[in-house]
Amino acid sequence: MKLSVLLDNNTLIDRYFLGEPGVSYFLQADGQKVLFDAGYSDAFIRNAHKLGIDLLDLDYVVLSHGHLDHTWGLAALVRHFAGARSEKRDVKRPRLVAHPQSFCPRVDKHGVATGSLLGLAELGEYFELDLCRERRFLSENLVFLGEISRETDFEAREPVGKIRVEGIEQDDYVLDDSALAYRSQYGLVVVSGCSHSGICNIIRQAQRVCGQERILDVIGGLHLMGPESVQLLRTVDFFKKLMPDSLHACHCTDLNARIALSGAAGLKEVGVGLELQY
Repeated sequence: MKLSVLLDNNTLIDRYFLGEPGVSYFLQADGQKVLFDAGYSDAFIRNAHKLGIDLLDLDYVVLSHGHLDHTWGLAALVRHFAGARSEKRDVKRPRLVAHPQSFCPRVDKHGVATGSLLGLAELGEYFELDLCRERRFLSENLVFLGEISRETDFEAREPVGKIRVEGIEQDDYVLDDSALAYRSQYGLVVVSGCSHSGICNIIRQAQRVCGQERILDVIGGLHLMGPESVQLLRTVDFFKKLMPDSLHACHCTDLNARIALSGAAGLKEVGVGLELQY
């Protein structure tokens, strides 16, 4: 598998890329081309162009969850597709894989809308929709983990706002938050968006789904922005026992959390333009 960081809060300094507080990765695995999340804007498309990546040839678009910093870029991708169609260029119709609640209306604790700009009707014009709570293998070795089991007693304990599901408003525990896992001969690579469901919960589910305990790498947001001390301590302890070869913590992971985690795993820098080969 090859993973290219199209969008993150930070950029690598050897080339001029665009950064924003969001996530977007391009993965190539077992002959499949996968876009994981789309950030806020068209920045991921512009960065992909600089990296020589063709987003008109995607097999899958996968969403980690429905928050704006991971889904608003879908509007830019639809415009990109529409423009290419008008120019008579070949455009694949990728399968859009996400949890069913990813497109439900939602607000944060202050009542500010935080969900997707586009609904299923608009997206259905350009994507084959695959809304699922279960795992989905995208290739022989790359899998969407589905709804994450909440097992730990120190993660995902508080709602982040409200969500309207089938017309009923309820506390939003971001049940749609999921991740990807790739089975390599040296261990699993876990790719997360924000880890609202808890990075430890995500890793445990990846191990169960893939039938593999060894963790080679974890890359993505860990939802550790000013975490409670018990959550940070238990997460660091989890990684000490896990002993992954490397940890690419980024996006929603603050400096104190990264410093703490650096003592538990081989912490690596992440920025737009980073390319990893597994």
